[in-house]
Amino acid sequence: MGWRERVAVEKRASFRDEEYWGRPVPGFGDPDARVLVAGLAPAAHGANRTGRVFTGDRSGDWLYASMYRNGLANQPTSVSVDDGLVLHGAYVSAAVRCAPPANQPTPEERDRCLPFFVRELDLLTDVRVIVALGAFAYQAVWTTLAATGIALPRPRPKFTHGLEVVTDRATILGCFHPSQQNTFTGKLTEPMIDAVFGRARLLSETGG
Repeated sequence: MGWRERVAVEKRASFRDEEYWGRPVPGFGDPDARVLVAGLAPAAHGANRTGRVFTGDRSGDWLYASMYRNGLANQPTSVSVDDGLVLHGAYVSAAVRCAPPANQPTPEERDRCLPFFVRELDLLTDVRVIVALGAFAYQAVWTTLAATGIALPRPRPKFTHGLEVVTDRATILGCFHPSQQNTFTGKLTEPMIDAVFGRARLLSETGG
C-alpha cells in the first residue's frame, strides 16, 4: 500500500504534471457482463496513475484493442477514465487491487484481495465466461470459485494459453498476460489473444 502511494508522489518523469490515482483500483465495465476478464494487478504508472484497470499502459493497449476487434468494447484504446471507453457484455478486474513493486504481487496480496473478487463475481450474475490473463490470475479465479462453493475439477488443470475449463458457474479460458514481456517476445501475438476473446464471446452468446 505504501509503495503505490509513494509512486503516486514520485511519479514517472513523463507523467510528472498528472495527478496519480494512487489508491486501490476497482473493476470496470458492463454490470450485465457475460465475460469477466481477470488480470494481475494495477500497473504503477498505468491504472495506479489513471484510476481505471488496464488504462494508460501497453498491456491495456493490447487488451482493449482485442476486445474491440471482438465486439466487446466500443474503441480500441484506453488512456484515461474520461476517454469514452465503454465495454459491451464484458467487465475487467484484477486479482490484486493495489500496484505492487515491479508489477509482481505476492500470493499474500492476492489472498487479501480475494473478498473483493468474490463480491464482484457475486454481483456479476450474468457472467458465463472468465478470461484469466496469466497463471497468477488463473489461481485467483480458481480460489474465488472455490470460495463461493463451485465444484471444480481435481486436480486443477495446469495453466496454459488456450486452456478451457468448464465449471457450473462459468467457463474459464486461459490467456497469456498481455505484458510487454510476452508481447515484445512474441509469446503472445494479436491472433493468439484474438482467438481467446473470440472464443469468449462465442461461449458467452451460447451459454458458456
